[in-house]
Amino acid sequence: MLNMAEGVARLDALADSSVVARLGRAFAAAGFELAIVGGPVRDALLGRRVNDLDFTTNARPDDILRVLAPLSTAHWDIGREFGTIGARVSLPGGGSEQVEVTTYRADSYDGVTRKPTVEFGDTLESDLARRDFTVNAMALRVPEKALVDLTGGVEDLINQRLRTPADPAISFGDDPLRMLRAARFAAQLDFDVDHSTLDAMARLGDTLNIVSPERIQGELVRMLQTDDPVRGIRILVDTGLLEYFLPEVPALRLEVDEHHHHKDVYEHSLTVLRQAIALEHSRHPGAAPDVPLRLAALLHDIGKPATRRLEPGGGVTFHHHDVRGARLARKRLQELRFDTDTIGVVSRLVELHLRFFGYSEGAWTDSAVRRYVRDAGDELERLHILTRADVTTRNKRKAGRLASAYDDIEARIAALREQEEMDAIRPDLDGNRIQEVLGISPGREVGEAYRFLLELRLDEGPLPPAVAEQRLREWWAARP
Repeated sequence: MLNMAEGVARLDALADSSVVARLGRAFAAAGFELAIVGGPVRDALLGRRVNDLDFTTNARPDDILRVLAPLSTAHWDIGREFGTIGARVSLPGGGSEQVEVTTYRADSYDGVTRKPTVEFGDTLESDLARRDFTVNAMALRVPEKALVDLTGGVEDLINQRLRTPADPAISFGDDPLRMLRAARFAAQLDFDVDHSTLDAMARLGDTLNIVSPERIQGELVRMLQTDDPVRGIRILVDTGLLEYFLPEVPALRLEVDEHHHHKDVYEHSLTVLRQAIALEHSRHPGAAPDVPLRLAALLHDIGKPATRRLEPGGGVTFHHHDVRGARLARKRLQELRFDTDTIGVVSRLVELHLRFFGYSEGAWTDSAVRRYVRDAGDELERLHILTRADVTTRNKRKAGRLASAYDDIEARIAALREQEEMDAIRPDLDGNRIQEVLGISPGREVGEAYRFLLELRLDEGPLPPAVAEQRLREWWAARP
């Protein structure tokens, strides 16, 4: 909740910071206006950390460069066509800070693409009117420290509300990606979205067709990086927007989970996501948000609708939904242009997320534990978190039994690692020795022998070389 007196004090402190004060004086001396705009103003008022400093000015790009050059250790103009100049401004006490300064904009849109026709503006007021939400349409003029809020951004901060400065149908019609940003900011700020804004989002979903998959992916990732992306996901589902780029998630609302009869699969999946984030924070405090893990938590059951079977007596089964879900996740993430590594991690976690539940039903041999580790590979820690998060039962006895079983498997993995260096499990003989023992040349048969020895290693642990060679000869002799 915004405390206005404290917020104003934080704005004053921001304006007095070394880099802001230095830039404010420099632009004023050159005869130009300068203001901090958007997110930094919002976050300073809310008491959130201000990460990036974005400035806007009536100076044109060439003028911005002339003002910044004497103050900076480096500057770049990669965004010049949009009026943006970046610089690393040196500070009086040493060090530097990166800033971006953009000429006032008065863009127009053609409604066919979301790319605006870039037009420079002459006033701060016209620049603020084109921004996405009122809470991002505030500015702090420097060096005079004057807050500019033309559309009620402060009031919306107080009420924890997201609203567009203009008619939402016009704002979203100009740039449909703003609808996804509404969901992301709701999650990031823990705000509600204004009813008229939600109504426009529900009506204009098909305009997302002009947004590239890469931009949609970017907003999805930013939302998943927040502390509670569930709020944003609910907004996207309730407005129908998620149907356009991740339809497998809203489809889960219609299904009943066979392990958790008190919840449908949709609610279960959102709970798993929240629990995975909590475990992520507790097991790895201070680490960056793990987007592949969070994607896997959200998508781990998306194979259920396609595998749902009604059984005699009223039961429901979802046989092989893990395998089907992994395929669906891979296909969907490819369409959203995720990188290969992320696609591989998420689909692998979805495929493996049920593997542990056999452990809780009966003791695994050391061989089974080794295979669990081998199959998880580099994703073992993520699989630990996902599997623990997948327990959402309200039955305390059952939840306790599953948690205890997972404590046990993690302890066994740790013990086996100490004994056997499980992270680098290899057969007891390498390919060269296999060829020497069997008297064969490189080829398919060496691969078959290698796989036999790997299975032997997983089943029985490390063997002395002489024993491994004898077992290899016996296997070779018994081959058809």
